[in-house]
Amino acid sequence: MTFNPPQSLKYEKRDGVCYITINRPEAMNALNLELQSAIPLAVQDYEDDDTLYAAVISGEGGRAFSAGADLKEMTTFVGTDDDPRRTGARRVGPSLADLDRCRKPLIAAVDGYAFAGGCEITLMCDIRIATRKSSFAIPEAKRSLIAGPGTTHLPRLIPLGEALLMTLTGEPISAVRAYQLGLVQSLAEDRTELFQQADAIARAIASNPPLAVKDVKHVVKQGSNMTLEHAILFREKYFDIILQTEVAKEGAAAFAEKRPPVWKMR
Repeated sequence: MTFNPPQSLKYEKRDGVCYITINRPEAMNALNLELQSAIPLAVQDYEDDDTLYAAVISGEGGRAFSAGADLKEMTTFVGTDDDPRRTGARRVGPSLADLDRCRKPLIAAVDGYAFAGGCEITLMCDIRIATRKSSFAIPEAKRSLIAGPGTTHLPRLIPLGEALLMTLTGEPISAVRAYQLGLVQSLAEDRTELFQQADAIARAIASNPPLAVKDVKHVVKQGSNMTLEHAILFREKYFDIILQTEVAKEGAAAFAEKRPPVWKMR
């Protein structure tokens, strides 16, 4: 089934790379319910497309990657049984949590505010790059809320004390501080350089055999939550599987024949 994005989301495919852009700049790219369904559908389409090897997620306009959930929309649900933030009221269907299960690489290109749900989208991506003017925040505690990935994923990406500082105070940190903590992998001077870096990373990933890339991501993410002993056994399982694929044979043959490899999804 072809994914048809709403106006609030741009979805482009170029040279093996998928570009997903939150397109509500007039609302600081706030995540309304439409976007909360559309973004995971876009990521699913990317994952299902064998001609795509990396995805870049960004926000339109340059002011914000995303300022988080659309609070104006949320006020219509506050205090009701239909509040979509309540665990028991979550709709069946696509959810932003689905991003965490994507087997292909996701790159977050942040320009401006990445707050609350916007920040949490970046936490579910594999690589984060940001302009120096950008900032990150998990401010849910200020509104008597408990963050999602902000409380579960963030402490796995930066030191525990730093994660607690962000989640307990709700105060933002600069992109420079995020880079110092390892939350951000690269800094850009401006939006132009940001996308140059994102494209370079995406192209580097896309040049590698796609099956190996998917398995490397899976082994690294799953193995990071295991003991070292179990992680090694988990890795060896996938190492043996990838050795039996056509792409493994092609990689060795291309090296021996001194030619560019031709990758396939098998």
